[in-house]
This record gives sequence, C-alpha cells and structure tokens, in this order.
Amino acid sequence: MPEILVLYYSRGGSVAQLARHIARGIGEVPGMQARLRTVPPVAAVTATAAPPVPDEGAPFVSAADLEECVGLALGSPTRFGNMAAPVKHFIDGLGAQWASGTLVGRPAAVFTSTATQHGGQESTLLTMMVPLLHHGMLVLGIPFTEAALNTTRTGGTPYGASHVAGAQDDPTPSDEEKQLARALGRRLAETAAKLCA
Repeated sequence: MPEILVLYYSRGGSVAQLARHIARGIGEVPGMQARLRTVPPVAAVTATAAPPVPDEGAPFVSAADLEECVGLALGSPTRFGNMAAPVKHFIDGLGAQWASGTLVGRPAAVFTSTATQHGGQESTLLTMMVPLLHHGMLVLGIPFTEAALNTTRTGGTPYGASHVAGAQDDPTPSDEEKQLARALGRRLAETAAKLCA
C-alpha cells in the first residue's frame, strides 16, 4: 500500500500530535497509509551512539523512507520564524537525493507549532517549503474551502497545519487545529493517489 512519509521534529509534543492527526487524515483516503518518522536532535551523540529507534515516539528517518514513500508531510516547531535546527540539518544532508531526483514530482505539505499566535507560524511554513521546491516537490496547502480555516482562533493557515501551544506550552491541538491537520493529510494523500494512478 502506498505510504506518505510524515516526518517531524518535536520537543514539547505539539508537532508530534499534529503529525498524528495528519497521519489520521492520510489513513482516511482509501489505499493510502502514513509512515511516521522523526529526525534526531542535533548533537554529537547522534553521529556516533544514538540508537536507530528513540526511547519514545516514531523511529528516526532513513534514506529508504524518502525513497519508498509517495509523498511527504514535514513538521517542525518554530524557531525565530524558521524551522528547528534538527530539521534543517536533516534537509541539508539530502544532497544525494537532490542530485538523483528522488523527490521530484511527489506531493508535499508542511506543519508547525508555536508558543504564541504571532510566533512565526506562517514564516516557518513558508521557509520549510523552499527546500522542498528545490527538490522538485509539489507543495500543497490548505484551501479556504476548509471551513475551520475561516473560523480558527488558534492555529491553522493556508500554508499548512499549525498549533498555538500558548504560555503553558500545551501540546494538545484545538478542535479546529485537529480538523485542519486531518484535512491537510487527506489532501496530501488524495493528491498522491491521483499521481500514483
């Protein structure tokens, strides 16, 4: 069964929860399923001694995950209006995949979480799209035909799914954030299914 890679980095749990809702949306499309993976933190230990499967959560991503999946949802917390260093470090290491065109023509989407409503959600999503465009991916967003996009007072943008964790760093998405994450997953899977047909 074709799989969409849902790849993320999460420290407080918010991005991981969004990833699971995106995966649920992918699974709602007949004949499609999600493959959850995470990127390792950037530290000397990850290069020499980190296990291939973290103690909790999704396994670390491998090159095979990129080759085997028919689409990509990429998630990161916001760091000063940009993706977190571990996600950027992972993307910067994809020179071989760029040169061979591994990701060309595959659909992609992005998602993020911030501490505040104006903490850089949209700029993070936009900057995450740039390397995906360099890889020749077909970047998807959330259209305003999704009703929750017009009513949300928390996260959710036309550029991708998002969550506002707030001052208490609450990792649980609001109902509208969940709806939009699932909608993004469905849209990504529906597009991939059409491209695979």
